Amino acid sequence: MTSFLRSDRSRPVAVWLLIVAALVVAMVAVGGATRLTGSGLSITEWRPVTGAIPPLNAADWNSEFAKYQEIPQYKLLNRGMSLAEFKTIYWWEWIHRFLGRLVGAVFLIPFAIFLARKEIPRRLVPRCILLFLLGGLQGAIGWWMVASGLSERVYVAPERLMVHLGLAFALFATLIWTALDAWTGAARQTLPSPWRRGAMLLVGLIFLQILLGALVAGNHAGYVYNDWPLMNGRLIPDDYPGKGVWATIAHTQGPVQLHHRLIGYLLFGVALFTAWRAARTHYLSPQAKQLALMVAAVVTLQAVLGVVTLMAGAPLGLALAHQLVAALMLGLAVGFAWRVRRV
Repeated sequence: MTSFLRSDRSRPVAVWLLIVAALVVAMVAVGGATRLTGSGLSITEWRPVTGAIPPLNAADWNSEFAKYQEIPQYKLLNRGMSLAEFKTIYWWEWIHRFLGRLVGAVFLIPFAIFLARKEIPRRLVPRCILLFLLGGLQGAIGWWMVASGLSERVYVAPERLMVHLGLAFALFATLIWTALDAWTGAARQTLPSPWRRGAMLLVGLIFLQILLGALVAGNHAGYVYNDWPLMNGRLIPDDYPGKGVWATIAHTQGPVQLHHRLIGYLLFGVALFTAWRAARTHYLSPQAKQLALMVAAVVTLQAVLGVVTLMAGAPLGLALAHQLVAALMLGLAVGFAWRVRRV
């Protein structure tokens, strides 16, 4: 029996995965601050190993500053910036990249130890390997995103920001799900499929809303149309549609903000309906019902916070809170989707 349990579940493994998930959220938060402070293009090279060492003397700082002065963001937006001001934005980006390296180390080193000691449930080993590979891919995507702002743009491409943020939240969600699997072991019984589909629909809507939020951030669309529920006094913004389908979806401020609002309304309704339906379903566990209610409460909080952030002009503190509540919202929805699969 001991051998079976050892191969089926491991609470130390679950705790490790939850710690990694928390670090991913921290990295998302610092990434948000990096974007909001205009710091993301301050490091113009991708050096996965040697880049871990920041400038250590005046010559190093002057060299980094000279590289930044060659890109369009400096020439068109920040010309005349002092070295002290450059250091401020540099440190934001360096901390963001440092956290990426830290996440990789905190994942890889315990993974190797747990694997050698055969403490990871066998069915979770392939998933953990996939998580590590996706984490490495995230670093490459981060550079792909930054590279889009180094030659012809003053900011990164919104769609690349969306991919980068989307993969971070996908990693976070998978870490949460895998940690729950490691904590409890394989499911012995599952609930009827309608609940499984409904819960995953809720997760999917939240994830879609996060992606649309990334497009809002990438287009700086939170700084325009700062009234609610209308948009400069109109139901449809003046610049809707954009110049073409792709411009409407990803590159025009009014449309991307409108889409984010509309999916937000849909998500709010689905979350409330799910909580109401869960409360009336007798065979759902008390834990599942509590999670459904918590998801609805956090979705409501996020909706209010989104409106307040928009109407305040997206200040740093509110914008970061909005991003962190998005992580909480997704984490609870993943927990609910995981829980409704088990009696």
